[in-house]
Amino acid sequence: MENPYLPYPVRIDNITIETEDKNIKTFRFVFLNSEDEQKFFYTPGQFAELSVPGKGEIPIGIASSPTEKGFVAFTVNKVGLVSKHLHSMKEGDVMGIRGPLGNWYPWEKMQGKNIVIIGGGFAFTTLRSSIVYMIQPENRPRFEDISVIYGARNPGLLLYRDKLAEWGKRDDINMHITVDGTDDSEWKYNVGFVPTIAKEKITSSENAIAIICGPPIMIKFTQPVLEELGFPPERIILSLEMRMKCGIGICGHCNIGYQYVCKDGPVFSLAQLRLLPEEY
Repeated sequence: MENPYLPYPVRIDNITIETEDKNIKTFRFVFLNSEDEQKFFYTPGQFAELSVPGKGEIPIGIASSPTEKGFVAFTVNKVGLVSKHLHSMKEGDVMGIRGPLGNWYPWEKMQGKNIVIIGGGFAFTTLRSSIVYMIQPENRPRFEDISVIYGARNPGLLLYRDKLAEWGKRDDINMHITVDGTDDSEWKYNVGFVPTIAKEKITSSENAIAIICGPPIMIKFTQPVLEELGFPPERIILSLEMRMKCGIGICGHCNIGYQYVCKDGPVFSLAQLRLLPEEY
């Protein structure tokens, strides 16, 4: 059995600045050892610990899809000691990745279903992974209609703008991009909070599963919208990755009632969460 605390050595292969304020970057890593890449087998929805020697580690959702070969990607917000140091690192620098960790979105239950993906702000990472995974040619026939609602405070804070434009041109996915507000006269998408746009764009819960990942306040006001549309709690899927700490259930910081979010989650249905204390 391998040491769960021992990260795989990786090299930063590419860095993309995602937002106008430069506080969010996507890091693409390649494994130094090919056998480590084979061991790092993940499914959309999982997370990993990014480990920087001498600084510590941070849990981050995996933004790449397992269908994207030769690298693994993470989108990192510059908010703490480790993430600030990571933002100062350069392409070619070496660090570590520990994982993959946690569970994943319920892909087997999602087959043959209409999929509604709702994301907000920085928390669009594992949803990016999921969209890339679903629209891969060999996977797309497994799902019915795919609708995506993604919002940020303003256009400059939207992630993956090239991908958003690419997806918007496809006829097999319905993209609904929104911002809370903008003074950009050339803005051609929606203006409004994510829950409001969800209420406008989602017309039916028939044969559908909804995945939500975003700030707690967005989730709080989006959840009732889905319930009003008829989504039962077992078909509303949420990710609680913001509670992650050690990632393997040792430190105890992530527990909610009898569940350890890092081991039993971070993906839960609303039905599962309603059996737990209302801490999430």
